[in-house]
Amino acid sequence: MYDVAVIGAGFAGVTAARDLSLEGYSVVLFEGRDRIGGRTFLGEAFGRSVEFGGAYAHWTQPHVWHELKRYEIRLATPQAIGKSYWLADGVVHSGTPAEHAGVGGPLIARCLADARARFPQPFDLAAADAGAIEKETLADRIDSLGLSPHDRDVLGGVMASLVHSESEQGITQFLFWAAVAFGSWSAFLEAAGHWPIEGGTRRLLDAIAGESKAELRLSTPVTAIEDDGSGVVVTTGKGERLRVRHSVVAVPLNTLSDVAIAPPLAQPVRAMIEQKQPMKTIKIWARVRGEIEPFTASAPTGKHPINTARTEYRHGGDTLVVCFCSDAAAIDGRDREAVQRALRLFVPDIEVVDVACHDWVNDPFSQGTWVHHRPGDLTRAAPLMREPHGRVHFAGGDIAALGVGGIDGAIETGAKAARDIIRALAGERD
Repeated sequence: MYDVAVIGAGFAGVTAARDLSLEGYSVVLFEGRDRIGGRTFLGEAFGRSVEFGGAYAHWTQPHVWHELKRYEIRLATPQAIGKSYWLADGVVHSGTPAEHAGVGGPLIARCLADARARFPQPFDLAAADAGAIEKETLADRIDSLGLSPHDRDVLGGVMASLVHSESEQGITQFLFWAAVAFGSWSAFLEAAGHWPIEGGTRRLLDAIAGESKAELRLSTPVTAIEDDGSGVVVTTGKGERLRVRHSVVAVPLNTLSDVAIAPPLAQPVRAMIEQKQPMKTIKIWARVRGEIEPFTASAPTGKHPINTARTEYRHGGDTLVVCFCSDAAAIDGRDREAVQRALRLFVPDIEVVDVACHDWVNDPFSQGTWVHHRPGDLTRAAPLMREPHGRVHFAGGDIAALGVGGIDGAIETGAKAARDIIRALAGERD
């Protein structure tokens, strides 16, 4: 009998397993994939390492920054950008990044003007009066602004990398993100998607896992978790039943319906799990011939297959461009010609020589990308999952209190689950 079973070896699960095992508890860490990392995945393409999933960190993110300093890992300096392209009202415009910010900045500021008023203390969601705003979708908010077609497209492009469906995503999470970043959307974007980890996410994962004393079982998905009041029975896909004292469930929200959990969760949580979160996007890497001028490009969701693109690295005399597509179904990320056609809307003579991606939407262990909560879930259902469900504890960036949707939030919740269990186990000994 182990003290704790942790299900899911992304950043949340690996952190929880390390912290618990270093306290002297026996821990078994289950992972359905044949690797650790979850929705972060440092893989190989074009003869080098590239991040197919989450990649970025920032010094304003307290939990990931603490881990980076703990293992003496630095952030890599991103490539300087000289030109921006943006699609608006059927026309591709271009200018400097500052000129693009001059067009889009006032629009996003207007859209999220009430962010700090809605979340005056973003570290404490319970202090927010979000009852009315939690009924509003992103589409509701943008429609209420009365923008021209041109301005609506500019605003849509500014937000596009984080949008799959304006009608399904709640405006609350955008307001919350902005409030966390001092009310500034540009500050949030820098923290969320600008500074790569030197050596990649796997370097940090390996550092955390390397310090852990937990037993790791890869290619072992869990299908059922039952708290019988005196312990937890964990059942794997292979039919193995393991009894532990407590468990941490650290898998993506969209996969939780594949795990039978008893006793039943609270109704708002069950509804959120059954409905799933809506993000079904795709991240595509394109190797472009030559060392082209560094650029960014944006297009509103639904108006173009590629919604944001940015030159990221030089490699072997060529340029690597990272593309985010709001709808994975809109483009085949493995079709070089399709990616080239889409990029040529912005840069007409660009030549794509190779492409690479990972299909997170059809991946059975993710079934989507980073979380964006539907109206009502951010401040109602997700907080319930941050509290122990008897001897079952939940973790993951999808339910984070502060770093929702990112690596920082995953580490935040993994550490919290470990603290909660350490206190509980200490109380059981007493």
